[in-house]
Amino acid sequence: MNKLTPETRSRILHLLCEGQSIRSITRVMGMSKNTVAKLLSDAGAVCAEYQDKALRNLNTRRCQVDEIWSFTYAKQKNVATAKAAPEGAGDTWTWTAIHADSKLVMSWLVGGRDSGYAMAFMDDLSRRLANRVQLTSDGHRAYLEAVEGAFGGDIDYAMLIKIYGASPDSTKGRYSPAECTGIKKNRIEGSPDLAYVSTSFAERQNLTMRMHMRRFTRLTNGFSKKVEAHANAVALHFMYYNFVKIHSSLRMTPAMAAGVTGKLWEISDIVALIEAKEAETPVMRGPYKKRN
Repeated sequence: MNKLTPETRSRILHLLCEGQSIRSITRVMGMSKNTVAKLLSDAGAVCAEYQDKALRNLNTRRCQVDEIWSFTYAKQKNVATAKAAPEGAGDTWTWTAIHADSKLVMSWLVGGRDSGYAMAFMDDLSRRLANRVQLTSDGHRAYLEAVEGAFGGDIDYAMLIKIYGASPDSTKGRYSPAECTGIKKNRIEGSPDLAYVSTSFAERQNLTMRMHMRRFTRLTNGFSKKVEAHANAVALHFMYYNFVKIHSSLRMTPAMAAGVTGKLWEISDIVALIEAKEAETPVMRGPYKKRN
């Protein structure tokens, strides 16, 4: 079995992290789709495992959360008539929590948008924080019970509710967002400073995700075909965003700004994690035959 060199792996992962689709990478690199997909699966798994351990005891004062929509295999309205739709097909939401100061994405969850996923997301976020925080979310009602269950009264929590109206610009198309005509800041728990009640950083992170992951691009055939692949791509993206990509305003990576790491990571460091994981699990080649 041929094994990709570390340099080839680094180049493939870099292309994935910069928004290239799997099929475009196969054309550029001259290798099979399965090879690229397997590398993405391996990278996503080790990146999720590493960040699960590294992103702990975070000293955070202000945190913003949001959800971003995408779909797997087919849009939700087409799943019923889709041919051989896999489990998890339909609308796929990614929940994200970002540290407003360091821009570190501390927690994320891929799944639905109901109260069950909200509770799991908030439980995970609460276990990563070392101190009381000010939390801001949008007006999604699932957050109310989830935040209460995860933090109790040990949080300063506010909701930012945006009020939308019809856009007067007749030239905008069906995919253009409605115009925001106003906002309301509602104190939910504790004593949040209303001057810092905002979801701007979380919403800007949504744009970063759409630019750096082809499967989040609207009106494309690069969408995820399986929810597992979607989750792996998200884990790889946040490893790249948190540890490798220098934030323009911080002039360092979010992980460095948050004190999670003291060095600037490279793609080769992610490849090293993959190879270390492979070394732990020996590969069986061919069927095993017992000798008499």
